Amino acid sequence: MADIKNSVNSFLKNQESCIGKISENVDSIAEIIQVLLDARDNKAMIVTMGNGGSASTASHFVSDLLKTSITENTNRFSALSLVDNIPVLLAWANDVSYNDVFTEQLKNFLKKDDIVIAFSGSGKSKNVVNALQYAKSIGAKCIGFTGMDGGDFPKLCNICHVVPSPDMLQIESTHLVLCHCIISTIRGLGKPQFTYE
Repeated sequence: MADIKNSVNSFLKNQESCIGKISENVDSIAEIIQVLLDARDNKAMIVTMGNGGSASTASHFVSDLLKTSITENTNRFSALSLVDNIPVLLAWANDVSYNDVFTEQLKNFLKKDDIVIAFSGSGKSKNVVNALQYAKSIGAKCIGFTGMDGGDFPKLCNICHVVPSPDMLQIESTHLVLCHCIISTIRGLGKPQFTYE
């Protein structure tokens, strides 16, 4: 039992330290929030993507954008997660390549000045990197949430937030905290239309 408690305490202390480092400089998070608010006001599409745990964060973030962030007398967000349509993902993976499952979806609807948000702990996931390259090529704005050394994200994204940790679990849990921080801030800038049930 002592080993278990020590492990729990170690994880929580490391998570606290990671978030503490981020709180010392929140410029990139503030920039991301402003980009999202501009997209809402201009009715631009926001698209998210990721693999594994990052896929669940991409889906969760869209859920919060579409409902939790709604405030009175403002536009609603237009948002879509590329990870949620399993038949489409499997069709592209089977018929073309898993490396293209996100790019091929973007080709159906992404326009200049839309927003693409990518989640990847390493910043090196090939299908995500390919999609960012495509988005950038047509003039969409790219936002990246990553960790470790950032991988390919810093050179592909207009704004890239790199979680200061080499631990994938710390990175993924921090990404979710930051998404909730973004939604909470947006709610706080207006009068929330819906409460939590």
